[in-house]
Amino acid sequence: MRSFPRRHNATRREMLGLAALGVVALGTRSASAAPDNKIVYAAHVSLAPTWFDPAETPGIVTPFMLLYALHDGLVKPMPGKPADLCLAESYTPSSDGLSHTFVLRAGAKFHNGEPVTAEDVKFSFERYRGNAAGFIKDNVAAVETPDPRRVVFRLNKPWPDFLLYYSSVTGAGWIVPKKYVESVGEDGFKKAPIGAGPYKFVSFTPGVELVMEAFDGYWRKTPTVKRLVWKVIPDEATRLAALKRGEVDIAYSIRGELAEELQRTPGLQLKPIVINSPFWVYFADQWDPKSPWHDPRVRKAVTLALDRDGINQALTLGHSLITCSIVPKDYEGYWQPPKIPYDSAAARKLLAEAGFRNGFDGGEYFCDASYSNLGETAINSLQEIGIRIKLRPMERAAFTKEYGEKKYRNLIQGGSGAFGNAATRMETFVVKGGTYVYGSYPDIDELFAQQAQTADAAKRTELLHRMQQIVHERTVYAPLFQLGFLNGQGPRVDEAAFNLISGHPYSAPYEDLRLKGGA
Repeated sequence: MRSFPRRHNATRREMLGLAALGVVALGTRSASAAPDNKIVYAAHVSLAPTWFDPAETPGIVTPFMLLYALHDGLVKPMPGKPADLCLAESYTPSSDGLSHTFVLRAGAKFHNGEPVTAEDVKFSFERYRGNAAGFIKDNVAAVETPDPRRVVFRLNKPWPDFLLYYSSVTGAGWIVPKKYVESVGEDGFKKAPIGAGPYKFVSFTPGVELVMEAFDGYWRKTPTVKRLVWKVIPDEATRLAALKRGEVDIAYSIRGELAEELQRTPGLQLKPIVINSPFWVYFADQWDPKSPWHDPRVRKAVTLALDRDGINQALTLGHSLITCSIVPKDYEGYWQPPKIPYDSAAARKLLAEAGFRNGFDGGEYFCDASYSNLGETAINSLQEIGIRIKLRPMERAAFTKEYGEKKYRNLIQGGSGAFGNAATRMETFVVKGGTYVYGSYPDIDELFAQQAQTADAAKRTELLHRMQQIVHERTVYAPLFQLGFLNGQGPRVDEAAFNLISGHPYSAPYEDLRLKGGA
């Protein structure tokens, strides 16, 4: 197997080497450690205030790292259930599929003590402006509030995915307090958000840390861990060092040789989770006849050049799944594509047939900076077949925004751990009008419209399978892998709440966190 580049390789080894010499104090917990009744996270991305607001969820899972603490939904994914009753005590769809009625939980309240009402639910839906906002609202004819605890959504036509979109694909069903938002304004809400979740906002220092404290009035149960802190530590070596020193209790995203070092460290645990997050390379210019990415032979060459097994072993220690799909393997409607072989010779032949015997300059490769090491391995593979391309890493919030605004060209390294099914993935990433869709194919668009209108589950699955098959055959995407997300856990933590919610990458539900000794 080829060797793969690793970002900041020297820095990592220097850090670990200094630790072994005692220059950097890595190992047992230091005197500066956090007080007992809090959990400190080392966040792998810079936190953004847009993630404090469920109205702006962008079709990726990252905001739910914070939403599960700060907010609550009528219905949301919970342990053992993809859609569990939360702020709603009951949910009743009509037999004709045209109305969906929620009765709110008695006693549920926001952090300011105000009760959660039907008006808050209606307001939260109407102000939603994130991923698929137009799509979900086009399907809803009216939102009625016959009394303070009852909400009725009336649809224009039966829609089998209404509850999925409302509860978890989007943030439309995560409830914010109408009176408070109207009193402080949109910017004021981001500066001091109030929700109905198990933890309430305390402070946020951009680029440094976010602090929340337990909400004693949370309906499900009072959290035993009284304070949560997310420290922003973008560099992996620094995250690992903080975990070893006991400055943090949980470190997100520790990969490659650092993950191996973590495994060898007494008192620390590596916590791998296969999450609902395939990664891929997107050919943003494939609809431009003047672009080399327009030629399906060039796109096919890229997907043959990627050594997925080697990348998996180098970065995620073999924990990722090689599914060759942009749809998570466990999602309803998933179609398993044939395995894509690693064959650089065949890739070079395809490039030659397309008129690029000596390769070509492929432009820029845009990616989320926290996965730039994955981008480097992909670029290394492309360089081996003669495609020369420049890495352009961006902070996650900016990357997601600009990806959705169609500002990128050439190649985009994407990924999404958002909740959903095969249809939601097609809508967001393949079908005309999707948030991250730079162009589409009419036959795929038509198949999507057909599946959305059928109540026959078998027929719907057949249509979704055909859509995914076409995406594979045309190499609309070059899939990388379904991520094995590697996290580090320190010795104070008894329950980190990893993978309690199937396929979710972060701790959740936060009220289930436990420290050793019962705290």
